[in-house]
Amino acid sequence: MTTPVCTSASAAAAPAGQTLPHARVRQGGAAPTYPSFASYVRARQPVLLRTARSLTANPSDAEDLLQTALAKTYVAWDRIEDQRALDGYVRRALLNTRTSQWRKRKVDEFCCDELPEPEPVPGDDDPAERQALRDAMWRAIMKLPARQRAMVVLRYYEDLSEVQTAELLGVSVGTVKSAVSRALGKLREDPELGLAR
Repeated sequence: MTTPVCTSASAAAAPAGQTLPHARVRQGGAAPTYPSFASYVRARQPVLLRTARSLTANPSDAEDLLQTALAKTYVAWDRIEDQRALDGYVRRALLNTRTSQWRKRKVDEFCCDELPEPEPVPGDDDPAERQALRDAMWRAIMKLPARQRAMVVLRYYEDLSEVQTAELLGVSVGTVKSAVSRALGKLREDPELGLAR
C-alpha cells in the first residue's frame, strides 16, 4: 500500500499534540464533511488513487498525478464550500492534469507490457483466469485513444452516468455516448480479449 500523499501541509497546520479528526457525517445522513484537508486525504485516498491508476499506464505516474491533483485541491480548499463536491473537484483536477500531460508529452507516452497484479479477491472461479482476463482487459483499455480511455474509465470503473461523465469532461452527452460506443466496439474486436473469453 502506498503512503498517504499531500497531508503534511494540513498536518503541520494543526496545533502540536492535536490529532486531526476523521470525516464527520452531516445531520440527515448527507455527504460527510471533512474538518481538514488531511482527514479528507486519509478517507478518500484509496478511491482517488484507483481513479489516477485508471488514467495512467504506470503506478508511479498515478501517484504523481494524484499528488498534483491533491496539491491543486489544497490550494483551493478554503474556497470549496460544498463538501459533497470534493471528489468531483479532485477527479476534475486529475483529468485536467492528465490531459495537459497528454498534450505536452504525446511522444514520450507508451503503454507497458504488464500491469501490476492486484490482490486476489476470494471467489468461486479460478483466480489465475480472473487475473488473466483482468490483465487482458487493461491492456486493451490502454490501447484506446486517451479521450476514449478516460470516458470508459469514468463510465465503467468510476460508475459515473453519461451526464456526469459529460459534465466532468466538458463535452456533450452525445459525445460521451458515441465515444464510449466506439471504444466498446474496439474492445470487442481486440484479439487478446477474444482469446481470454
